[in-house]
Amino acid sequence: MSLLLTNEQETVTLPASLEELLVQVVQLVLEREQVDSQAEVSLVLVDDRRIQQLNRDYRGLDKPTDVLSFALEESSPDEPEFDDPTAGLVLGDIIISLETAQRQSLEYGHSLEREVAYLTVHGLLHLLGYDHQDEVARAEMRRREEEILTEVSLPRTVSE
Repeated sequence: MSLLLTNEQETVTLPASLEELLVQVVQLVLEREQVDSQAEVSLVLVDDRRIQQLNRDYRGLDKPTDVLSFALEESSPDEPEFDDPTAGLVLGDIIISLETAQRQSLEYGHSLEREVAYLTVHGLLHLLGYDHQDEVARAEMRRREEEILTEVSLPRTVSE
């Protein structure tokens, strides 16, 4: 498993142990979902301004959000088909606003590490095809998120 972590923001100081934690949660999700061990994921940490631009450009919502996922395997009818020997190995990009994550961690009363780990798991599950468009899908996705976070000793607290 390969996680390419890029920090493109200067607003929030990264905790020293964050990168190791994110590698651990990505690896755990991929193992639990039985994804090829050679899979690659890109995780980009940005500020609110940048994620707002992306949210506006790709989702038509001109406001910051906490996480966006861009799956490489998504395609439209206009895209040409071709054989790609790496297909299925590069899952896509997860973009997280650390400013929003920091606000949410304070709002929910847990650490920044827990919030960023949650957003990483959430974004990765989207890359793997999970969604939350209806209540059944939302419950399944939330169950998977909490299983992973509990396994890395970051369970949801009672106040959340």
